[in-house]
Parts: sequence; structure tokens; C-alpha cells
Amino acid sequence: MHLHTHELPQLKGQMFVTDGGIETHLIFNEGEDLPDMAAYLLNMSERGRNKMREYYRPYIAIAKEAGQGFLFDTNTWRANPDWGARLGYDAAKLREANIAAVEFCQEMQAEFAAAGVPSIISGVVGPRRDAWQYDKRMTVEEAEAYHTPQVAAFAETAADYVTAYTLTNVPEAVGIARAARQAGLPVALSFTLETDGNLPGGKPLGQAISEVDAATGGYPAYYMINCVHPIHFASTVRDGGEWVNRIGGLRVNASKLSHAELDNSPSLDIGDIPDLAQRYAQVLPFLPNIRVIGGCCGTDYRHMGAICAACLPEQHYH
Repeated sequence: MHLHTHELPQLKGQMFVTDGGIETHLIFNEGEDLPDMAAYLLNMSERGRNKMREYYRPYIAIAKEAGQGFLFDTNTWRANPDWGARLGYDAAKLREANIAAVEFCQEMQAEFAAAGVPSIISGVVGPRRDAWQYDKRMTVEEAEAYHTPQVAAFAETAADYVTAYTLTNVPEAVGIARAARQAGLPVALSFTLETDGNLPGGKPLGQAISEVDAATGGYPAYYMINCVHPIHFASTVRDGGEWVNRIGGLRVNASKLSHAELDNSPSLDIGDIPDLAQRYAQVLPFLPNIRVIGGCCGTDYRHMGAICAACLPEQHYH
């Protein structure tokens, strides 16, 4: 039985800590071979599942210290048809992979619960094409048809809702929201931002949120910002209008570099961890409805520990 949108604990004021950038951490810090950044491949072997268990365990102490629950985002960012086909995963195998990812999170939920940390599960959806370049070809109809199988797979599981990350355009966001509504699942939509605080292609974040809400009757539970350093969107949210109240989560990059610069870098830029934590804390007053605190590219449990120490617990978030 799934939660309904109005029943998501985030919408009742509950805060959740989540992890850092799982793909970059596993590839660069742990030496895992993840073609196309497909972390869900680890779920397919006991060795891989052990690696995932080790990945999550440091977050037990972080969440406990912060006094907050934990959000398990499934490692299924690449578990969609085009990306899956490159790795030999057809529709049936992708459905199994998405379901298996939720089942793994359920296993970890039990471990976290035993340690006194409550948690929820989000089924993660990624974009059809590039996550860092504007997809001007995408239509709402294409997006809905393309993403429906993955969302439908999550609807078969204990996932509480769906989150779509690194979206670069409005039509794909609208299509995913429609697929989620059809499946009866709440959805959170997270946009990639560039160093100018806008979406790839130049659309302002506030305009993108307003357009998606207008096209979906405000169906998304909330929106998120991800894959960008706080210095690049601080002024955007500080000077924003009513739309900032629709931002419910942040997953920030460790690096201040642009996506183009990061794409061409042979090594991982973990940035300045104390500085990142302070800049994270500085943007929160402009985002009164933030309920998910997390990291993206280049971040790991060290960044999240520092971010939580700087941002949580605060009376405002209890």
C-alpha cells in the first residue's frame, strides 16, 4: 500500500537525510566498474550487494547524529530502456532490476530501523538522454511513454514515491509526473542547474517549476535542485518568488566546476568540505520547505556528515 501525496512525511514537516553522489563515490573512491554509471548492476551479485551495504552503513551514524530519518533513493538512475539496452537489459530485466533495487533498500531499512533510524524509499528515475545538456527534442508524450515502465515497476513495490533526478527540460518533467499520477505514486522532480542558476538551455528554475505545475495541476509533491554547487544557485533562490516554496530537497555537487569542466576531468573533485557545508547552511533560510538534505556528484558520507552538522538539527526543522 502506497502513501498518497498528502501523506508523504516530508509534506508534514519531517526532515530526511539522504546520501551523497553514489555513482561518483563508487567509481572514483571505491574503484567500481560501473558502465554508464549504472549502479543498479551492483544489486545483481552478492559481492555488489555487500558493497552497497558498506556504502550505506556510515549514514546510520550521520542520521542519528542529525536526529532525522533517512531517505533511501534507489540506485536506478540508469535503469531505463535506452541506457539499459546498452548493457543488455531488456524491458523484462529492467523491471526486475527496479524491483530488486527497492527490495535491497527494504533490507537496509531493517538495518537502519534496528539502529533507531526510521526511513522511507524513493524509486529513482533518470533522464532518457544526457543529464547535463538541454534535451530540446523531448516531448511530453515521449517522456510519459518512455518512463512509464520504470514508474510502473516501482508501483509494484514498497517504494513510497518516485523521484526523477537531473532533469534538463520541462516536457520530460511533465511526462514523468503524468506517469507517476497514472501509477498512483507521489513524485518529486529534480532539475539540473548550470553555473548561472538556470536549467541547461537557459530556462529559469522558477519558470520551469511554474510550467510543470501548470501542466500537471500541481501534481508533483515538491521539486528539488541537484547536480550543482550552492554558489551557483544561492542568488537564484534568494531573489526567487513564491516558487521557492515548492523546493523540497537539495542534492548539491562537491565541486564548483561547470558540468562541461567536470565531464572532461579525469579525477574526482571533492571540493572543500567545510566550505560546502557552510554554503549549504547559508541557502537554507531562503528555502523554507526543504525536507531532503543530500549530495550529488563528488560528495560522499564525509560531505554529508559535515553538511548535517552545519544544518541539522535546527529548531526550524523540527
